[in-house]
Amino acid sequence: MSLLSRLAFAVRSKLSALLNRVSDPGSELDYSYEQLRDELQAVTRAVADVTTQKKRLEIHRRRLRENVEKYDGQAREAMRQDREDLARRALEKKQAHVSQITELSEQITSLQETQDRLVGKRAELASQIEQFRTRKETVKARYEAAEASARVSEAFTGVGETIDDVGRAMERATERTERMEARAEALEELEATGQLESVLAEGDDIDRELNRLSTERSVENELDTLRARMESEERATEPAD
Repeated sequence: MSLLSRLAFAVRSKLSALLNRVSDPGSELDYSYEQLRDELQAVTRAVADVTTQKKRLEIHRRRLRENVEKYDGQAREAMRQDREDLARRALEKKQAHVSQITELSEQITSLQETQDRLVGKRAELASQIEQFRTRKETVKARYEAAEASARVSEAFTGVGETIDDVGRAMERATERTERMEARAEALEELEATGQLESVLAEGDDIDRELNRLSTERSVENELDTLRARMESEERATEPAD
């Protein structure tokens, strides 16, 4: 099979599958349901991604807070040792980390809002998909019931025609059977009264008599023809006066 032939075959196969899906409401509804399930999975992945990002920032913020506590302790220790310069450096690092914590907290709050919104959307979509699944199964059941009813009606239509044909054949067979039964009963009655042989013999005698009469008539006709021919020949041979 050439490349073009294979491509044409693949296209025809896909078109045939598409047409079959469109012509079958059940398949079309199942396809739509699967698409909705894919959308739900996409939303679920989005929720997971947002939650992962939020957790990553929370871990980073927790580490920054630990560092803030560490720098605060360093600053106090430096002041106890009269090292204000070291205390100043520790406090500067502490403030830098505090600023980062503030920024991270804002990002975490934004991600939490996004997560809550996506979770709500996912729950709403899941509820809608479940309702669609229930309606889908109901519609499929109704369609299959209607299709089965149509097949039964079509079958009954064909069976009705067949029953009519069988009924007519049964009537003809019954009529022939009744005639045969009547003839058999008549023959049995004639045989029981001793008239069967005489009736059959009478029929044979009549046939023989009719044949005999027909044969005699033919013979007489031939004799008449022969007499007329001989008389004509005699007249022809007599001398003229």
